[in-house]
Amino acid sequence: MQRIHSVAVVGVVVSPDGLVLAARRRDDGRWEPPGGILEAGERFEDGVVREIREETGLDVRGERLTGVYKNVLRDVVVLAYRCSPVAGPPGPRAETSAVEWISPGEAARRMPPVFAARVADALAAGPPASRAHDGHDLV
Repeated sequence: MQRIHSVAVVGVVVSPDGLVLAARRRDDGRWEPPGGILEAGERFEDGVVREIREETGLDVRGERLTGVYKNVLRDVVVLAYRCSPVAGPPGPRAETSAVEWISPGEAARRMPPVFAARVADALAAGPPASRAHDGHDLV
């Protein structure tokens, strides 16, 4: 049987003063960088800009790919990009109940390990990370 994978994109938005944008999901209450499933025919970079705007109202510029992550339980591959804010005040939207600028240390405390790793990878120099996870923890 052939397995089908979904592809998602996530944006780690970093402010000029080093804070990162965190969104709390309405469905499960988890804090994470904004993102979602890529649409058919959509470029990765366009998808991350669209997802951040849909979830936070913020317009961003994608800077670079910082990680590739695979949820081994749900067969989802996620491409994470470091982004810079361009325009618009961020705030909650349909899929988010709260949106906040937080420090990287606060991201590590609030977010499940897999999402905190995406933030840390986006802040690090070097090539994109490649990690597997179960939706919560790195494996």
